[in-house]
Amino acid sequence: MSKTRSDSRLRAVLGPTNTGKTHLAIERLCGHSSGAIGFPLRLLAREVYDKVRAIKGDRQVALITGEERIEPPGARYFLCTAEAMPRTAGELAFVAVDEVQLAADRERGHIFTDRLLHARGREETMLLGSSTVEPMVRALLPEIEVETRPRFSTLKHAGSCKLSRLPPRSAVVAFSVEQVYAVAEMLRRFRGGSAVVMGALSPETRNRQVELFQSGEVDYIVATDAIGMGLNLDVSHVAFASLSKFDGVRQRRLTPAEMAQIAGRAGRHQQDGTFGTLSGSRNGGTLEFTDDEIYAIEQHRFAPLTHLFWREAEPRFDSLATLIADLESKPDVPELAAAPEAIDLAVLRRLVDDLAIADGVKTPGLVRRFWETCQLPDFRQQGPDLHARFVARLWEDLRGGQIGADFVAARIAELDRPEGDIDTLQGRIAAIRSWAYICQRPDWVLARDEMAARARAAEARLSDALHQRLTERFVNRRTAILMKTVGKDAGMLRVTLDEAGRVMVEDQPIGHLEGFRFVVDAGASHEDRKLMLAAAERHLPQLLALKAQALVHDELGELTIEQGQVLREGRAVAQLERGKSASRPRLVLVRELAVLDHAQKARLAEALELWLESSLAPLAPLRAIEEGALSPEAGSEVRALLLTLASGGGSIGRETAGLAQVPKDKRPLLRRLGVTIGSLDVFVPALLKPAPRHLLNAIGVDRRPLRERMEPVIAHKGPLPAGYRRAGNQAIRVDMAEKLFRAAHDQRAKSSGRGFLVDVALATSMGLSPDNFRLLMRDAGFRPGDSRTLAEGTFGPPAPVRWSWRPPRKDRPTPQSAPRPVAQSSAFAALADLVR
Repeated sequence: MSKTRSDSRLRAVLGPTNTGKTHLAIERLCGHSSGAIGFPLRLLAREVYDKVRAIKGDRQVALITGEERIEPPGARYFLCTAEAMPRTAGELAFVAVDEVQLAADRERGHIFTDRLLHARGREETMLLGSSTVEPMVRALLPEIEVETRPRFSTLKHAGSCKLSRLPPRSAVVAFSVEQVYAVAEMLRRFRGGSAVVMGALSPETRNRQVELFQSGEVDYIVATDAIGMGLNLDVSHVAFASLSKFDGVRQRRLTPAEMAQIAGRAGRHQQDGTFGTLSGSRNGGTLEFTDDEIYAIEQHRFAPLTHLFWREAEPRFDSLATLIADLESKPDVPELAAAPEAIDLAVLRRLVDDLAIADGVKTPGLVRRFWETCQLPDFRQQGPDLHARFVARLWEDLRGGQIGADFVAARIAELDRPEGDIDTLQGRIAAIRSWAYICQRPDWVLARDEMAARARAAEARLSDALHQRLTERFVNRRTAILMKTVGKDAGMLRVTLDEAGRVMVEDQPIGHLEGFRFVVDAGASHEDRKLMLAAAERHLPQLLALKAQALVHDELGELTIEQGQVLREGRAVAQLERGKSASRPRLVLVRELAVLDHAQKARLAEALELWLESSLAPLAPLRAIEEGALSPEAGSEVRALLLTLASGGGSIGRETAGLAQVPKDKRPLLRRLGVTIGSLDVFVPALLKPAPRHLLNAIGVDRRPLRERMEPVIAHKGPLPAGYRRAGNQAIRVDMAEKLFRAAHDQRAKSSGRGFLVDVALATSMGLSPDNFRLLMRDAGFRPGDSRTLAEGTFGPPAPVRWSWRPPRKDRPTPQSAPRPVAQSSAFAALADLVR
């Protein structure tokens, strides 16, 4: 632990969000002759760099991150990410580290701990962060001055809110790319659009998306939890689309401190803010904070941190074994804990196990260079195994010296293509960030400055294209401008249908229904007419459904769907025949109703059609698949898969899916359509719920046995129910089986030796017996090892069984696989039905 100079001031400025901590650090930086601030995010470093540059001028300010280095020769002020922050103490007059509570983060905590202990300014050092880190700071740095700052504005819980009633100037926070896109799409449809901000975006894309929101062009912004790390926005309300996230190890609920970090973005300076949840965010249910969480967030009271993660920041490079031993060494300070294995160490260990690579790394210089190569960030988020392969290829080029400029230029040119969808462009930006990082290293690339400039230019072009795609997809400019102009929100207007058939918007008639056709009221004013028509069009399907239900109820009574028929008190009213697709059956009135006159029969048929459309709402995921098959984006291979999946009622075995013919770049399309590609099955989770399964059976699309409640595990004899696969004398729902397989693969990925442990508790909690669990796992390629018996006279628990895995045969169905789909029509016949 370093000692600070007696004439250097060391202080911690702690408190919740919106306390002016970062603003204070900027003021102190500019008040000194030189200085540096380390930030947790590249985006935040760039934001503050622009502010300091406006004060001090371009020639005096530098931006240093892993992928970007703007460093004028006479620079005296440095804005950096924590990893790129200069580690030498005392060379700059002022040094600050932002968000020091991240020293407790599993992946990056050891970096922040090292900066907390060693980064020092010649005249002043400032640590910024949450009050939860105060006990650790006081214990590790007894001489420190601690200043706690209150929040400028209040933060209040506003409860749960529908997306359609979300107040303007709101931020919606989600914890997966899929959820961010889903929320943004809903806002585009109903509120005119939203900006999108994610940590994976480049600074240029992020800034242009934020400008959409800050300028008022859109009233909403959808973001990941990257919004919680100091990105300053004019947000009045923060709505959580979820209260749990995957932290790299498991899916878990956010801690109150994490919730507060995000919720604190609401309300800036003296403006109060609110936070809450989106209703209907979890399977149609309600997402809620607990009373304790609300109290903690509003009063800024959180459990203090009990330890910080530490890793040797200056390991020895005598040999690879010495390097790994130093990186795995444990701290001798009780407040510090050994850091979990970060991805750089995971990559190092994997490559050291490869003798072809490790045998050539013997000298201290090579060991140091090899470790620097392993520290290449995983911008593509591929995980240790795939990232290690990329690092291994990179090391082959770096082992003998520097990488040729022509080679690097060719790789950059391959990625510098602005065409493609959002996912494709994000993948290219992640890849170009890897090359930008490589080009920033002092001795890795020939013509380094030129190659770094090319990488930055390529990223800028890709960022422009990504911003354009995001705006095209998630912003409906016409709706947004109309709402701004009129000053009302069509989604919040109250639309009703009175007894006379008049359509009322906020108690004002704007038209009426003639049968099931909407006729505009010519008396509405020109400006009001636009907004009211928009509101009427948005609510018209519901209004027509209500009228149809009333008509059907008056003339026919209560109806049900059973065995491919529409029944009234057990008697058929209409037959359901195969229509354009499985989810859109054709309704044919029974002969008994032929006696009605033509006008009355047409009116009743139209009402029944609308009633049926409303009743089939649970089959929306199946319709999405069928419509996706018709999209030009799908291509023939994906189209065949989707049609097979639709004919199988939403779940088929991998052996019948034809995945080998599906290009990998089409997988994001399948994910957007709600399709999960599992170890043994391809399925749509939304179609494994009771409501859609009952409807598919009732309309005659899927005549396999039906489980009314779709339990995770059932006893099984005879034909296999829809949505299940065999597991010995039991059957398990295919999504639950996939959950078990993924948990086992996660354990396999963490194992560094022979075999790995598999937790049987998850299967037991589902109701699956141990013997049937082993049979199920065998289908997916998992094999339990032999259990070791204790020696005679030895007592204690048995040694845990270690498992192995080998990919199952893909060329034929496994013995326990699900049966082939009941529908016998080919994919080509199904396609013909869809386009008929």
